[in-house]
Amino acid sequence: ESGDPQKTAFLLRKAWSLYSVTPLYRFSRGRLKDYARLLSAFIAAEKQKGLAVQVGDELGIRVAVSSLPELQGNEQDQAAVLVQLSLRSQAYPKNSEDQIVWSGCFCCMFGEDLSENMPKDFTCLPLFLASGPESYTSIVGSWFQKTFDCSFRHLAISPLSLSWMVAMWTGCKVDKAASAVELFFSVPCLPKPLDISYAIHPEDAKALWDTVQKTPGEITQEEVNVFMDCLFSHFHRHFKIHLSAARLVKVSTAIASAHCDGIVKILSSQYLSEVLMLLTELAISQIQ
Repeated sequence: ESGDPQKTAFLLRKAWSLYSVTPLYRFSRGRLKDYARLLSAFIAAEKQKGLAVQVGDELGIRVAVSSLPELQGNEQDQAAVLVQLSLRSQAYPKNSEDQIVWSGCFCCMFGEDLSENMPKDFTCLPLFLASGPESYTSIVGSWFQKTFDCSFRHLAISPLSLSWMVAMWTGCKVDKAASAVELFFSVPCLPKPLDISYAIHPEDAKALWDTVQKTPGEITQEEVNVFMDCLFSHFHRHFKIHLSAARLVKVSTAIASAHCDGIVKILSSQYLSEVLMLLTELAISQIQ
């Protein structure tokens, strides 16, 4: 991987809401400062609901739009685009740092499936990650949709995708002491909601995965099924509960955690590109 890891550190250890985005029409990287100014004016207008306001320091909201070539799988991918909204209180001096209140990142990590036959006027950044108040996500998304004729759609994660994630991330080697592999289930059709959490020691989980995986570096659906069945059998042996009747809603490993509602937290800088590649794949599958 190339680039400065400090520039991608903002992605780590915070909750991101996932969206899939159709290709942006006539998006130009040479106009990022213009986009920041226009988006700032749009936010001001939305917040004031049409009242005449002056865009600038008085409002306290500043917009920055920048390119992140560090988040790029290969030369075919478009470099990521970072949008940040920051708040400067009038109580602080002019030279103090702005407080970032919302971040959004358009990303494409190994997204050849979508960008291969795309006309030149379109920019493919199918994965969008948002962190901060939903009101800002809605406003920023609305501006991008109107400006670049694209569509945002919330990206939920199916139980099948969650099982793939926990299998893939369990098999990763981590430099430092790893946290437990955790699976969270919801049991439907009960008078009162029942949630089940299942924690496995990371070394035990990896040892199990190593016995299941036939070819290192390659994963099949059959291997994922066997891995999950083994975990389910072990749980049933001890607690007499069939987890296959429950719904997998969240997985957590030393690499990342993911919730079925489309909330992801990336914990390992070492496997950042692998996590983003998987999320890009999910975003593309929703668009196609």
